[in-house]
Order: sequence, then C-alpha cells, then structure tokens
Amino acid sequence: MKLSKELLNGIIIFIGIGVYFLLINIFGFSDIMYLRYFNVFFIFYGINRTLKMKLAEGKINFASDSISALSTGLIGVLLSVIGLVIYSYIKGGDAYMEALPKNFWLGGNSSINVCIICTLIEGIASSVIVTMLLMFYWNNRLKTE
Repeated sequence: MKLSKELLNGIIIFIGIGVYFLLINIFGFSDIMYLRYFNVFFIFYGINRTLKMKLAEGKINFASDSISALSTGLIGVLLSVIGLVIYSYIKGGDAYMEALPKNFWLGGNSSINVCIICTLIEGIASSVIVTMLLMFYWNNRLKTE
C-alpha cells in the first residue's frame, strides 16, 4: 500500500516534532519556552517536501498544490496533538500538567484539554502561515524560471 504524499510527509512532521520534544525533555531543556518554537521547522520541511514532490511530478496548479500543502501540515499537527494527549496521560494527566513549570502552558494553571486546544490552534495557524509562505516562494520561483 502506497501512502499519499500528504500522509507520508504529515507522518514525517509528527515524527520530527515528537523526537524533538522528547529530546529537549530528556536533556532538561523543556522549561526553555523559546526552544518549543523550533517545531515550525519540521512543518516547513514536511510541507516543502510535499510541494517538491508535486512539482517533480509536473503537477503545477496553485489551488491543488496549496490544498495538498495545507493538508500535509494539518495531518502532522493532528498526529502531534494526538501524541501529546497520549504522552500527557502516560505521564499522569492533569497532575502532570500541574507539575510543569509555570511558563510552560498559559501560566501553568491549565488542564490537558486547554493545552490541547491551544496547541491545535497554534498548529493550524502555523500550518496555514507556512503553506502561504511556501506557496508564494514556489509560485515566484516557477514564474522566474
């Protein structure tokens, strides 16, 4: 069974983000808030990879390429949120959330549900922004070539 480009690259985004967050947790850097923003690079990589694969096939259609790119990012984000839910409950659920540093999630007084909703909104927003940036990049690059 062959996976679609979007699903394959969404899984790559999920694996990249998951490994990255596990590593910063293992090395004790999970309390440094700014390190958590680097997960956008995995979204950039996965979405860009989808666009490159579509361009390599000769499929150049702004609308369908943008839908593929956005669906790649959303698949990666949804899988990452599911992974976060599972990880949080394995670590103790809401008790784990209370034990996190105060600067980790919204002042430290939030439940798993609030954190998941905020992470989902952040992930969707970053997927939309990255998709737009990469679509403009590739659109301009193809017009100049």
